Amino acid sequence: MEIREAGLGDLSGIVGLHSRARVAYYGAGGLPVGEILTPELAREQREGWAAAITSAHKRVQCAILDGVLAGVVAMGPPHSSDLDPRTTAQLYQIHVDPEMWGRGVGSALHALFVRHLEDEGPALGVLEVWERNTRARAFYTRHGWRPDGTSRPGPARTPYLGMRLTHP
Repeated sequence: MEIREAGLGDLSGIVGLHSRARVAYYGAGGLPVGEILTPELAREQREGWAAAITSAHKRVQCAILDGVLAGVVAMGPPHSSDLDPRTTAQLYQIHVDPEMWGRGVGSALHALFVRHLEDEGPALGVLEVWERNTRARAFYTRHGWRPDGTSRPGPARTPYLGMRLTHP
């Protein structure tokens, strides 16, 4: 597996992979595809990923497996102004193409975030995960994340739950 910095040339591939992953996890949580894939959301995804890739403060990395974009991770300073970016980093997103699930791609991308904590010095990692995304919640729990008691509204009246990873 090759892991490298994402560039704008990867944008279409990242947006496609993100869309396939969204259909898999939101669909498993009971949302209809028509609510998951809309032109508005596609535009927001494209703009969001382009901004993250070109940001001086965020990192976006791609995992290439067998010559194909298999996953993507985005990380950087916390979204919440209540958290100090000198001591906290946020794992914004990990997405793995559903056809590549179970091949270690997600764990390799997660390891990049842990390395980011080590290299940059924050002792705390934060993330949000949709409550019905049981696969992701189990993944993060296996990697040492714990619920932090925070939440915010999400689709289908189901919240996004906050989780924390304390790095020694």
